[in-house]
Amino acid sequence: MKKSRNIFSRIYLYIVLLFLYMPIITLVVFSFNASKSRARWDGFTLKWYAELFNNPAIIQALMVSIGVALLAAVFSTILGTLAAIGIHDMRRGPKEMILNISYLPVMTPDIVTGVSLMLLFIFFRMRLGFMTMLLAHISFDVPYVIFSVLPKLRQMNQHAYEAALDLGCTPAKAMYKIVLPEIMPGIFTGAVLAFTLSLDDFVVSYFTTNEVQNLSMYIYSAARRGIHPSINALSTIMFVSVLLLLVFINRRSSLADR
Repeated sequence: MKKSRNIFSRIYLYIVLLFLYMPIITLVVFSFNASKSRARWDGFTLKWYAELFNNPAIIQALMVSIGVALLAAVFSTILGTLAAIGIHDMRRGPKEMILNISYLPVMTPDIVTGVSLMLLFIFFRMRLGFMTMLLAHISFDVPYVIFSVLPKLRQMNQHAYEAALDLGCTPAKAMYKIVLPEIMPGIFTGAVLAFTLSLDDFVVSYFTTNEVQNLSMYIYSAARRGIHPSINALSTIMFVSVLLLLVFINRRSSLADR
């Protein structure tokens, strides 16, 4: 009975995984299809990838995506780490209130966040462009950094910082020598998570800029005219990039736990 239950559980798991990943597998396979038609296979080719990198519009969108993702990851990591340290040192009442407020950007639907930020930028008469997109990405990345760093702060020895002060360290030096090395895995995880979330964001970016396009916006506009095989190639590259980042994060976390 137990054996048959385990077999049924495995079959059910494989069906769920197949349902989740079959569209992605199909996308990857047809990015190497020599035919433009999705109804037949005409042989293996890399011409869509070559065409992809010879398209200046795609290269421009790629530069915007990487630039915004890198800058958003850097600023949100700094702000999120400082916020996490401040929240950790708060008393219980204010801490719970700030944590609940910090959860709001994570729980709020992307379309609500995008429209809200767009209205905020318009209210302050800001020109919707690269800068507003960057500010929007920082705003939704910061909470993820906070919740990546806080667990590491809870795990560290609470008396190590005070001991460093007693031994003659200044608060800044004790923070640099004691606290930051202890929470560095959480900082790194938050930074990579912020970069990943920013790299493939569409909804918030769509509402907060009129002058530039990131890759997600480019794919959306190109798909409305019909799915070209180069879009399959571009989506495959984005998927593989994010997958490698996640594998790297999980591998680093496993090593840290050991």
